[in-house]
Amino acid sequence: MRILMTGGTGFIGSRLALHARAQGYEPVVLGLARNPAEQANREELEAAGLEVRIGDATDPEMVAEAMQGVDVVVHLAAAQHEMNISNARFREINVAATARLLEAARATGCRRFVYGSTIGVYGHYRGVADETTPPAPDNIYGHTKLEAERLVLAAGGNIPVTVVRIAETYGPGDWRLLKMFRAVQKGRFPLLGGGRNLHHPIYVDDLVRGLLTVCRHPAAAGELFVMAGPEAVTTERMVEAVAAALHCSRAGPRLPLWPFVLAATLLETTLRPLGIQPPLHRRRLDFFTKSFTLRTGKAERLLGWRPSIDFAEGARQTAAWYREHGLIEADGIGEPEAREEEIHAPGA
Repeated sequence: MRILMTGGTGFIGSRLALHARAQGYEPVVLGLARNPAEQANREELEAAGLEVRIGDATDPEMVAEAMQGVDVVVHLAAAQHEMNISNARFREINVAATARLLEAARATGCRRFVYGSTIGVYGHYRGVADETTPPAPDNIYGHTKLEAERLVLAAGGNIPVTVVRIAETYGPGDWRLLKMFRAVQKGRFPLLGGGRNLHHPIYVDDLVRGLLTVCRHPAAAGELFVMAGPEAVTTERMVEAVAAALHCSRAGPRLPLWPFVLAATLLETTLRPLGIQPPLHRRRLDFFTKSFTLRTGKAERLLGWRPSIDFAEGARQTAAWYREHGLIEADGIGEPEAREEEIHAPGA
C-alpha cells in the first residue's frame, strides 16, 4: 500500500511514516522544512530510506505530483499554532487545500482518504466528549478544522473517507513538550490556575497504530472517530509524571492565571495584525485552561483499536528518548543548550 502523508515532516506525520515503513507499507512524505525540528525529521526519514518531498499541500502542482500511484492519503498538514497569519490564510491552508487534495485523490482513484482532525473542535466543552458531542470550536483553528471535516465526510459518496479527531499527542520525537520536560527538570515549570484542568493525551505509538488501522479497515469508511489515550489526567498529574520520569521531585511555582490571560490578549491584539507571532497568546494558555475527557469506544467497537500506554509510562519513554538524543541531562540536573531554538512551549 502506497500512503501519501501530508504534514509528514511534523511530529505525528514523521512517526507515522516510520511505523508504516516498518510494517511494510510504502510511505510518501509531503512536508515542509521550516524549522530545525522539521529538518531533523526530514533527515531521519531520508536516512530510513523514505521518499520525502519538500513542498506545501496548498501547491496544486506539488500535490498532483505527489499523488501519483498513491493508494491512501493521510492528510495531517494544517495551520495550527501560527498566530501571525490571517483567518483567510487559515482557511486557505486548512479548508481549501483539503478540498483540492480530496479532488486529486478522487481523480487518481485513491482507495481511502484519512483526515487528521482535532479535539479542538469541541472548544471548551466540559463533559465527556465522543463522536456524538456537538462541536463548538472557539478559535480559527478549530473552526477551519471542523469545516474541513465536513468537506471530507461530504465527499464520502465519491471516495472512501475517514475523519479522526486526534487528542494531544506526545512521545518520542515530540519537540513540542521538550521545554516542559526541561522546565520540570529544573523545578521551573509553572502551574497556572492550579493545574486541575484535564488533558486526555495519547502516546504517539497508540495514535499511529490507530491511523494505520483506519487506512485499511473496511469499517472505517465513512466514519468519524475520536482517538485519545487510556486516561484523562490533570495538568498537575502530568507534571508529577514527568518529574518521576526525570527522577526529580522539584516543584515549580503556582501562579494565578489571569495576568497571563491579560498579557496574551494584549500581545495577540497588538502583534497579530502586524504579522508578528506573539510570544504569548490565548491558545498557548489552552494547556492550562481547557479540560478534555474523551470516549474512544467507537474505535474499539468498530476497529478493534484501543490505546495501551498511560501517561506515566509514556512520559518515561519520552524522557528516555530525550536522554538518548542529548536533549535533557541523564541525572536530572541542568539543561543542555543544544537545539534550544527547536523548542515550543506546551500549547504553543
